[in-house]
This record gives sequence, structure tokens and C-alpha cells, in this order.
Amino acid sequence: MKEKIVLITGASSGIGKASALLFLKKGYTVYATAPSTNAMMDLEAKGARILQLDITNAENCRQVVNHIYKKSERVDILVNNAGFGLYGAIEDVPMADARQQFEVNLFGLMQLTQMILPKMRVNCNGRIINISSILGRMTLPMGGWYHASKYALEGISDCLRQELRSFGVKVILINPGAIESEWADIALSKAIEYSKNTAYGTMTERLENLLLKSRKIQVKTEKVAEVIVNASESRNPRIRYIVPTHAKLIWLLRKIITENSFDYFKRRFFKFNYPYK
Repeated sequence: MKEKIVLITGASSGIGKASALLFLKKGYTVYATAPSTNAMMDLEAKGARILQLDITNAENCRQVVNHIYKKSERVDILVNNAGFGLYGAIEDVPMADARQQFEVNLFGLMQLTQMILPKMRVNCNGRIINISSILGRMTLPMGGWYHASKYALEGISDCLRQELRSFGVKVILINPGAIESEWADIALSKAIEYSKNTAYGTMTERLENLLLKSRKIQVKTEKVAEVIVNASESRNPRIRYIVPTHAKLIWLLRKIITENSFDYFKRRFFKFNYPYK
């Protein structure tokens, strides 16, 4: 059996790096990419082929794909992990920054996917694993632009899965909950930058408290990496993998109660029930 070729975006930290390490451990050929290669030298030392990639840059994407095809002829598994959380009140976030959120979390991701798909389709084989979030299935105040980008990723992944089914290419969604990574720190720093000194200042403080408390239930990135690798190797992978347990419970609650009731739950549980003026 041929050695499987994996391309991972956002591999310099977090889920991307943990996934690269696990794929390497299992004997895959791993192309690890990120906007800078500086934080991937440890991956290179373990056998990964590291490449600089800005997924919002079409020419850069073409160069990377052509390089991989020249060296390895194909990509068997594409892990679309690159992304970030832009937080702040919808009213406060500049539109240029909101558009950049979509450029990274949706358009850049799909741009790379479009370039990988032709060979996967012709080979009648391949897996596209899109890293979404439990926050692509529910929303909280202060995360509107991030939620919107992940909701869009959910929708386009559902369509892509149906379009590619007859070509033997499987599309899989991963929905992580609270994970040990720098994601929350970056999201909070943006919220403070945009909204701390606006009408949403109190809500920003509530968000800060929520993110601090969420650290108690965070799981290691390796847990998500295990799910990604299992989804890559499963003969009949699920459409969606939700991880860890707390994310599964939130998703279950979201499915069984009304939207009004779920809004009430969020206000009470996440302490966003501030008084209106």
C-alpha cells in the first residue's frame, strides 16, 4: 500500500501541529504549512516537509500545490486547519478586519481546496477534513464575525460533501470545543482592542471571565488530533466529529430545546444576562 500524503494548514501550533506529529508517528508523509516556518522546525526535525503558506494568497497556494505534486504526485488527505478567532462586538469590528476573518477562515481555505480537488476527483480517492468549531453550530455575544465564518464553513462543507460523494472523495467536519491553545488569548485580545471602551465594555468583561473559566474544561490538542487521524483512517467516517464531551453536551442541548430556551440557557450559564439600559 502506498504511503499516504497529508497536507495540513496552520501547522505551526495548536491542533495543526499536534495532528502533524501524530500523522508522522503513524508513518504518513506530512506536508506541514503555515504563514511562517519558524515555529515548525521541530516538525521538520521529526520528518515533516515544512512549507510557507498564506492561504489567502492565490499564487502562494499554487506554488505549494505544484511543489507537492512535483515531489509526491498527489495529496490523499487535506486538513484545512488554518484559522483564527476575530472577537469583538459586531458593531465595533472594522469591516476590513471582518472581511479578513472570512478570507482566512473560508475563502482561503476553499481556494486551496479547489486546487487540490481535481487530482483527488480524478483518482476517485481523498479526504478533506475541515476544522470547524462547536461555535460553528451555536453563537455567543462578541463572536459574531467568527461564528459567521464557521457557519459558512459548515454550509459549504455540507454542499461539498454531496458534490464529491460520487467521486469517492469524503468531506469531514471536526467541531472542537474548548482546547488548550493560543486561540482564546488571541480572540480575547481582539475583543478588548475593539470593544473594551465602547458600549459593549461590560460584555467584554463578561467574555474575559468566560474565557478564563473555560480553561478548566480545556482538553489537549492531541485529543483533537486523534479524532482527525481516526477520521482519516476510518473506512466509513462520520460526517461530523464533535470533541470533547462538553462540546457534545452543548450540541445535544442545542438540538433538543427551542432557540428561545437556548438563548436563555446561554444568558444564565455563560453570564451574559447583563441589564439593559
